[in-house]
Amino acid sequence: MNGAQSLVHTLIAGGVDTCFANPGTSEMHFVAALDQIPGIHCVLGLQENVVTGMADGYYRIAGKPAATLLHCGPGLANGLGNLHNARRAHSGMVNIVGDQATWHRPFDAPLTADTDSLARAGSDWVRTSVRAEDVGRDAAMALQIARRIGGGIATLILPSDASWDEGGEVAPPLHPIAPAPVCGTTIEATARILRENGSNTLILLGSHATLAASQDAAWRVAQTTGSAILGEFVCARMERGRGRPPIERVPYNQAAAMMVLDRFSQIILVGAKPPVGFFGYPGQPSIHFNPNTQFHALTRPGQDHAAALLALAEELGAQAVYLPERGPRPEIPTGSPTPEGLARLIAAVMPENSIVSDESVSYGRGFYAESHNAPSHDWLHLTGGAIGDGMPVGTGAAIAAGGQRRVIGLQADGSAMYSLQALWTQSRERLPVTTIILSNRKYAILIGEYTGVGATPGPTAMNMLDLSTPAIDWVRLANSLGVEAARTETLEGCADLMRQSFSQRSPFLIELVI
Repeated sequence: MNGAQSLVHTLIAGGVDTCFANPGTSEMHFVAALDQIPGIHCVLGLQENVVTGMADGYYRIAGKPAATLLHCGPGLANGLGNLHNARRAHSGMVNIVGDQATWHRPFDAPLTADTDSLARAGSDWVRTSVRAEDVGRDAAMALQIARRIGGGIATLILPSDASWDEGGEVAPPLHPIAPAPVCGTTIEATARILRENGSNTLILLGSHATLAASQDAAWRVAQTTGSAILGEFVCARMERGRGRPPIERVPYNQAAAMMVLDRFSQIILVGAKPPVGFFGYPGQPSIHFNPNTQFHALTRPGQDHAAALLALAEELGAQAVYLPERGPRPEIPTGSPTPEGLARLIAAVMPENSIVSDESVSYGRGFYAESHNAPSHDWLHLTGGAIGDGMPVGTGAAIAAGGQRRVIGLQADGSAMYSLQALWTQSRERLPVTTIILSNRKYAILIGEYTGVGATPGPTAMNMLDLSTPAIDWVRLANSLGVEAARTETLEGCADLMRQSFSQRSPFLIELVI
């Protein structure tokens, strides 16, 4: 057995059933092992940032890590943007990065790079296996990191000779890393804060605390104590819709966030961090909360949020509380698109148990308020601010769901160009993904940012934000990648096209001119 074969066997033993790949020469023995050993579905991505983004979306829905296969240091570097987003999402994955044979590295061939340093920029754990005998052991350790509560990005660098040499050994799965317990004194102290300051207290949910079990327990606590609940703006996955509490996120905009948060004297962090701005602005504070606010950490990202919130609810004697009746689903709106109208449209037509992959950037910040009455669904967000994750994350989510759930991509046109190769993978895998391109043909978010930083945009600056010359023909572009597509300028037209796409198990792209 060679090193590559021991790697595949070890991954399968550890529960990995999917590998997102963009392989090269250094990885050919691993690819051959995937052929020889059944058990892993290999999904081809045409660019590495698509590969890492797909693995992120897969984890968010499947709740378990996939593997990625990347070609040497430059290939890993191409995927770093979405590795950054995946770390911020607290996702788990195992990156297999091929590298020069150990005896070839001193010759400094063109693809030779400081792969270890590149990996450490986007990983929680990095190791280079220099012998075939070590590959299985190292892979088991990588899986242990990727499977821990709170996620983990593990990167295993695999020189070619460690892959093709004989002597590989399959390693059994290692014991899971137990999360740090939440001590009873923390529960008691948090309960006391809520009893004494209920209406002035915010429960801020982050990490995996935005999933249903944590939401339900937090809702019990909030209804008993009069406290409020919000999710972080950059939450990775929010379970939403009918049957779920109507939880909003902290606003992105500084003024709006400070207006919402100013009244809270106490903020309880559940897998979350104190809210701060994405950027610093001249003369403006970095924090988005009242400077007199006191913070209390109930849990940190690597802990069991649902268990801690349930213990808190028991400490407070909080009983199960029925959710308020919120009325019927919205009617399908008509006319020219607006952010509120598009949100109502999504809520009106989405199938039960859909997945929304949202990279709508500035256009979609208010979507939640109009969509609480939608059928139950998952909403996935851009977590690290590195644009180009919307279509890859949606693609990985569709694969995690086995093609049985409709994915709706809300995609800004500028950031869509960063990773449009994901459409090709959607077509190749025949995935039920409906992508709505929000086509305003400009980087609209940066127009507001000019004002925020106190700059005065002139003709050169505005030209840098313009995507209309030449205009991107999204219908022809999608068609060339094997995806059916159409263009519309109205909400009712978008609704008709969405329902048309839902009737088929294949990707569909709608260019919505806004």
